[in-house]
Amino acid sequence: MFETPQEQVPDNKVGVWIGVAIVVVIAIAFFVYVSRKPGSATSPVSTASMGSAATNGAVPGADAGKDLRVVSVTMQKDYTGTTAQWLVDIKNDSRTYTYSNIGYETTYIGAAGNVLLVNHGKINLSLGPGEDQNTQFRDALYPDGTSIYRIKLTGASASQ
Repeated sequence: MFETPQEQVPDNKVGVWIGVAIVVVIAIAFFVYVSRKPGSATSPVSTASMGSAATNGAVPGADAGKDLRVVSVTMQKDYTGTTAQWLVDIKNDSRTYTYSNIGYETTYIGAAGNVLLVNHGKINLSLGPGEDQNTQFRDALYPDGTSIYRIKLTGASASQ
């Protein structure tokens, strides 16, 4: 006849939303930290000096080695699991020159530090002054045993 009254817990969804917001902010901060981290062991980027001879054109004053830089890079295998697929973000820091036919060199290194494969190619991309673009391309058959991979820009054609 006499039952103990049960407490009514208010339906407070504000706490749930705050928790979700905190998790989202942490996830975004982690993504930004990982994508901006220079010299990552799994995706090092080399922007070694290309030198003035790396500009394939007769445009005086153009220097692709100083003007072009890799902002971010991701490499993964394609859907078959056999070919390396690169996603590269390149920035043209020049205020004057447009660069196209950008040359690259990819290096695949094994766990013991031995070079498994070096491949050269061209990225069919045109970057105007101050532009930043990302491009995706298939490179070469992904060598078994790759633990480190690198990409560096080797030259470009310049125009004004």
